[in-house]
Amino acid sequence: MKYSILLLLIACLNATTLAADAAKPNIIYILLDDAGYGDFSCYGQQKFKTPHIDKLAAEGMKFTQHYSGSTVCAPTRCSLMTGMHTGHAYVRGNREVKPEGQAAMPADIVTIPRLLKTAGYTTGAFGKWGLGAPSSPSDPAEHFDLFYGYNCQREAHLYYPDHLWRNKERINLDGKTYTGRMINDEALQFVRDSKGDPFFLFLPVTIPHAAMQAPENDMAAWREKFPEFEDVIGKYAGSETKNPIAAFAAMMTIADEGVGQLMALLKELNIDDNTIVMFTSDNGPHQEGGHNPEFFNSNGPLKGHKRDLYDGGIRAALIARWPGKIQAGSTSELICAHWDMLPTFCELGGVETPAGIDGISIVPELTDNGTQTKHEFLYWEFYERGGRRAVRFDNYKAVQLNLTSVTQTKGVELYDLTTDIGEENNIAEKHPVLVKRAQDYFAAAHTPSEFWQFGPKKQQPKWTK
Repeated sequence: MKYSILLLLIACLNATTLAADAAKPNIIYILLDDAGYGDFSCYGQQKFKTPHIDKLAAEGMKFTQHYSGSTVCAPTRCSLMTGMHTGHAYVRGNREVKPEGQAAMPADIVTIPRLLKTAGYTTGAFGKWGLGAPSSPSDPAEHFDLFYGYNCQREAHLYYPDHLWRNKERINLDGKTYTGRMINDEALQFVRDSKGDPFFLFLPVTIPHAAMQAPENDMAAWREKFPEFEDVIGKYAGSETKNPIAAFAAMMTIADEGVGQLMALLKELNIDDNTIVMFTSDNGPHQEGGHNPEFFNSNGPLKGHKRDLYDGGIRAALIARWPGKIQAGSTSELICAHWDMLPTFCELGGVETPAGIDGISIVPELTDNGTQTKHEFLYWEFYERGGRRAVRFDNYKAVQLNLTSVTQTKGVELYDLTTDIGEENNIAEKHPVLVKRAQDYFAAAHTPSEFWQFGPKKQQPKWTK
């Protein structure tokens, strides 16, 4: 009798555990690479269409004041994965190691996939890593159950590489295979394989980073639709591709089709209602490989590009969809950033959020349930192009440049984003109190790092593989 009661208790506990797992939503986070705020139809793009991304917005929530973790790749990804802005994050810029990869994060660093694993999530990443070279302490296989794609940002400049990585196994390629679709196919297979358990899919696709490369038939489709741009295609031909204008439009179409395939698969597997999908970009539009962001109005109404701390370099599209939980067709003006994703995913997955991070969960905003905590300020620092930093507080944005020389108060620019979204009218001289407030934020938000230092250039400690 006691044995029967014990079996019954075990069965009840197992049933409770299964029910709890079933209640945890699958989490899909899609991160495009160097796509600007205006590079999607639902954010104003006119030169090509993104119907599947637009549908995602129509069925979910579109954010208008979301920000990336940084203005270049590696620090954005570190901010996203660790919930820390670049005044506190371990990685605050791009730094290469040879022969392949970027400087590693510490072996024990706390990241989104590591946290979600403790709640029973299967984790997979497909695309570009950039946070630790192969076999380093933060090889992506040290964080995710499955990684497939480019370990190294430099290798990810090209879409016809000679190899990719599956966890720690090098997958040799012929240099003639376009990875834009291949990586997406691997992500789809991960979803099929993981559908029985809660899963976290991180999809940092490389499109439209660096080289403007797409299969010829994809470029031809855009050129046929817009023959009036043929003269522009010739004008901006670059060394890596003959038709960078057509290639960019084709690349964005390929990314959009990938989103459509993913959404169709969720419905096919009957897991659509229990899956939250979030879509964004890692920073503003680039000017590489013949890409012409002005032609496409890639940064929309914003000033600046990748490597700028004006909003064109760091304000990013964000779309979130979760049937029955997020109101379809809604728009949010919440000021938030990539470092908010870690606490958001922790709350969704039933994981205790680590102390001491900069992020705030945006679940109340997404679900319209509870009171949404708001940031006092958002902060960025960047060590290229003379050194620069920026802070967003209330409706104001302060930017300071040339920090490799002596930092001076007169170097602070101030903009009122409610009336000047393009950051064209510097009002710093008229508002010394607000400038002082920005300076206080600059001081409070920055923690010194042995690897990242403002001031005159000096010998930096060497990163190792």
